Amino acid sequence: MIAGRKFRSRLMTGTGKYRSLEDMRQSIAASGSEIVTVAVRRVQTKAPGHEGLAEALDWTKLWMLPNTAGCQTAEEAIRVARLGREMAKLLGQEDNNFVKLEVIPDAKYLLPDPFGTLEAAEKLVKEGFAVLPYINADPLLAKRLEEVGCVTVMPLGSPIGSGQGIKNEANIQIIIENARVPVVVDAGIGTPSEAALAMELGADATLINTAIACAKNPVAMGKAMGMAVEAGRLAYSAGRIPVKVYASASSPLTGTIVGATS
Repeated sequence: MIAGRKFRSRLMTGTGKYRSLEDMRQSIAASGSEIVTVAVRRVQTKAPGHEGLAEALDWTKLWMLPNTAGCQTAEEAIRVARLGREMAKLLGQEDNNFVKLEVIPDAKYLLPDPFGTLEAAEKLVKEGFAVLPYINADPLLAKRLEEVGCVTVMPLGSPIGSGQGIKNEANIQIIIENARVPVVVDAGIGTPSEAALAMELGADATLINTAIACAKNPVAMGKAMGMAVEAGRLAYSAGRIPVKVYASASSPLTGTIVGATS
């Protein structure tokens, strides 16, 4: 449940880096994802390879999550968020005020700016946006963003597109423990096992793009990620056994044969 809207799938997907629009379409369908993030600047531009992106997906069945990718300052992100809201309306989602907030001034490591993110989030919340901020796995920042009215927090597992997996497990667990809004692990997941781990930690959802789009078979990987997220959530709900420093036999010791008789 995000901003009062209920979703069946706990996997969010993206639209970048696919080899073709058809690969993108099929992969998202195979994943079972309902929330799909779209870079507003990709839709606005007419550059080669970007044509038809908005029309490639059926927005009567999917929920658009416009994102402010490419914005380096809070001011830029706010302007692009406003464009994203209008874009969603033009595509038929009149009540869509969601925005994935990204403020990334660092071109090499693509790490989000905590100060710019918080500044933009405060202003966008006041303008009626449902803000989903992309952040470093910083428990204090996550709580502050929740307090100013963000509807989720989205800590990175590791840098965008790196495929390094969950590199900050302890901090993500603290964020999950303290959050009163959904926690979405976003960025760095490279394999289904890593997606399952994010869910086993107690995350409410994951957002995965590069690992699906750049796989040798993106459609198969989309399906695998969808299954992994379901398995990880089910495992979390089931409750894992405690970790012990010693062995514990799984077979009962009663009725053990202790010696032979003649």
